[in-house]
Amino acid sequence: MTDAPEPIHQDRLWSDARWTARVIKNEDDDGWAVAMLLHGESEPALVGPWTMGRDKKNPKPLDVAAFNTLVKTASEVIRRHEQQLYAQLNRSVNITLAGRSVRVAMAIVPDEDGATASLLATDEFEEELGRAAVSPAFKLTARSAEAWAASGFARPPASP
Repeated sequence: MTDAPEPIHQDRLWSDARWTARVIKNEDDDGWAVAMLLHGESEPALVGPWTMGRDKKNPKPLDVAAFNTLVKTASEVIRRHEQQLYAQLNRSVNITLAGRSVRVAMAIVPDEDGATASLLATDEFEEELGRAAVSPAFKLTARSAEAWAASGFARPPASP
C-alpha cells in the first residue's frame, strides 16, 4: 500500500503522484492562472497565465498534454533554483602549486543556528591536500587560495 494520492483528472484540477496543477482566477486581471504544486511543498513551484476557453470567460480545461508540459516547466524551474542555490553555497578556484593544478573548493552549509563553511584542496587526481573550517563570510579567491596553500594548508586563511 502506498501513500501516493489518487490521480485527479478534472477540468481545473489535475494531479499525479508528484504534481498538482490547479487553474485559479488571476487576481491581477480578468484572466486565469495555473499553479503547479509539488506534493509535500507548501508553495507552488510555478504560477503562470492560463489560456481562456472558447467562450472567452472560463479557462481552457486541463488535459494530459497540458499537464505534462506544466510538469516539465515546473521541474525546470525547481532545477534552476537548486542550481542557483548550489552556486551560492559552493565555489571553487583553480591554482597552481609547485607546478601542479590544485582545486580549492568552499562549501557553505546553511543552518538556522548558524551556517558553517569549509575549504577543501584537491589535486588533479582528486587527492585531498588540505581541509579547513572557515567563516561562511570568507571570500574565496585565487589569492586567498594561494595564501592557504602557501601556509601548507595548516590553518584557515583570514578573509582578505
